[in-house]
Amino acid sequence: MSAEWDDEYDLIVVGSGGGGMTAALTAVECGLSVLVVEKGRMFGGTTGISGGGVWIPNNPTLRAKGHADSRESIRRYLDLLTAGRVPAARLDAYVDNGPAAMELLGRSRWMRFFWTKGYADYHPELEGGRPLGRSVEPKPFDTRKLGEDEKYQRPNSMKGPLGLWITSKDYHDLAMVKRTWRGRWASVVAAWRVSSNMVRRRHMATGGRALVARLRMALKDAGVPLWLRTAMTELVVDEHGAVAGIVAERRDESGGTRAVRLRGRKGVLLATGGFEHNPELRAKYLPDGGHDDYSMGARENTGDGILAGERLGAALDLMDDAWWMPAVRHPAGATIPLVSERCIPPSIIVSSEGKRFTNESSPYVNFVHDQLAGGHVPVWFVMDAKARARYPFAQILPGMPIPKEFYDAGIAFRADTIEELAGKIGAPPTALAETVERFNGFAGSGKDEDFGRGDSAYDRYYGDPTLKNPNMDVIDRPPFYAFRVEAGDLGTKGGLVCDEHSRVLREDGTVIEGLYATGNTSASVMGNEYAGPGATIGPSIVFGYIAARHAAGVTGARA
Repeated sequence: MSAEWDDEYDLIVVGSGGGGMTAALTAVECGLSVLVVEKGRMFGGTTGISGGGVWIPNNPTLRAKGHADSRESIRRYLDLLTAGRVPAARLDAYVDNGPAAMELLGRSRWMRFFWTKGYADYHPELEGGRPLGRSVEPKPFDTRKLGEDEKYQRPNSMKGPLGLWITSKDYHDLAMVKRTWRGRWASVVAAWRVSSNMVRRRHMATGGRALVARLRMALKDAGVPLWLRTAMTELVVDEHGAVAGIVAERRDESGGTRAVRLRGRKGVLLATGGFEHNPELRAKYLPDGGHDDYSMGARENTGDGILAGERLGAALDLMDDAWWMPAVRHPAGATIPLVSERCIPPSIIVSSEGKRFTNESSPYVNFVHDQLAGGHVPVWFVMDAKARARYPFAQILPGMPIPKEFYDAGIAFRADTIEELAGKIGAPPTALAETVERFNGFAGSGKDEDFGRGDSAYDRYYGDPTLKNPNMDVIDRPPFYAFRVEAGDLGTKGGLVCDEHSRVLREDGTVIEGLYATGNTSASVMGNEYAGPGATIGPSIVFGYIAARHAAGVTGARA
């Protein structure tokens, strides 16, 4: 080993999310030595705090359930969705390599998934879209199996009180605990899980936490080292301009740091997430209304990989977009995503003018796109007493009082009339009253003539199946409530421009040899859209797989 380097491997992976860890497993299968370095003190990145869904059509779990697709239908859906914004070669690579990437993961004894049947693609009405959905989710996992590494796992919002664990499917049913027999049965199952965990002393994880725990176990089996608290500070290039390795600051348990130079003989993969927690980059690139940081991405995501690539002349794209998510800021500081909540029937979301501006139940990226385009920041979630009695909202259980701190912080307001509520949120009372009256007329007929709320299978997934339109009911029972809603996000979409092999490209289209990127460090293969649950993690996994194989000199879609 040259004295220039402190250590060397065939491939250096920067970032320990789903894409980075998949790339490492792929590299080992291809015969490469690999090191994963992680900036944070916990592994998993944004994947670890996500819902953990994976949107990869034709994966083995779907095929086993008889839910295979034709390649033509998948490509047609993605073509319509991305509307020419993404190179065809990138879409082809994603579709053609996705099943093989999941097959590779499935060869580990730890990687097990199930189909979230019924969780529709986000635009199932498009040709090639699927109302039953294509998303799979990791099976729940007892994190005690991680041993010493368990303490280095991030918590996430899928963990309930007293050890209760719920998958996204469980949540779908539990949200209707006051409305359906399936919801009541789900509550019985939840109670059994709590008592079972107390007896068996399990530490059950679901969603993204289960996914990264399973990936971490697979890395252990493969003998892949993972260095935490190791922040990349520089990409090292050789005399030919190819990336040869990285410089990183490695922090020890006592807080001391030392610089290390790590060689990647066959390349470096950047899987460092987006720039969602970098205020300067948010202000520079994101649209008005999206500058404030209400992001739910990992705190370490400050654009390190994107900036490092840019310094080498890499092209950037989609920097003005994000995986937007309407959110409520908890008084204690946490940001709470609003996914199922926007499907609550006796509710609307209005601008400061007291008017609806889009389909409240639409996919979250589309909702915030419309919110930002109209300059509606913040917006107000208006509901009645029926909604509070029947459905959970922002981690407040149905029927439970809204905590006082929400009112004290100006996040929630309560009033006996719609007009009084309008005054409290600064909206014109007459306009809000007229908006509610018009919506109530649509709720009575079951048809939203303004925005088509409830028309899509996606809208209806989290709706109330006991109603004519699962997403609409009259707002008429006082007291009335309003919650302030921010333009949040799950991470940024923009990043380094890559080719179909995950290689980073310069502005002139030439390749920066030895440099790869995946996940939110790269410009999204979804363009400005979102195909379905897990369409962030799915591409990250696939392009991590592609990058490692290309670094090993293997191309093509076979595992």
